[in-house]
Amino acid sequence: MSEFPTDAFADVLAANERYTESFSSEELTGTARKGLAIVTCMDSRVVPLSIVGMQVGDVKILRNAGARVTDDVLRTLVLATHLLGVNRVLVMPHTNCKMASASVDEIHETLTGAAGMDTRSLDIAVVPDQVAALRNDLIRIRAFPYLPEDLAVGGAIYDVFTGELQPVAG
Repeated sequence: MSEFPTDAFADVLAANERYTESFSSEELTGTARKGLAIVTCMDSRVVPLSIVGMQVGDVKILRNAGARVTDDVLRTLVLATHLLGVNRVLVMPHTNCKMASASVDEIHETLTGAAGMDTRSLDIAVVPDQVAALRNDLIRIRAFPYLPEDLAVGGAIYDVFTGELQPVAG
């Protein structure tokens, strides 16, 4: 077993030490106080709680490259809806997303150049048409048999340049 790489994470550990000085659990539980789950991208420009005006403990946040509804997202939503108080889901991709601005081949070429290895065995879910992909993901959630029939499901594209959420019918 290798030791924790303290030097590589010194800034993280120092920030956490400062964080703990004023930390309060506010009697948080594992449930989503506002009943909301957000499926969004891993992009650091996307700050889900701030975007929707909520606080720690209000929302379950599921992130991946491109904000796609994958099998793992569906599995997590089953747990969130049946065990953690989620009764609505917002799928929230964003503008200026790398997954929406490159082809699968281009991403694999970039990865090969950066990592020096062939990554074509990885399933990279690019999004050539964000609105169409979002609509398909909304359908995927609504049709999933293990999710409640009355689950409210919506989609909106977050604009990283204006901060605006743009609802998408679907």
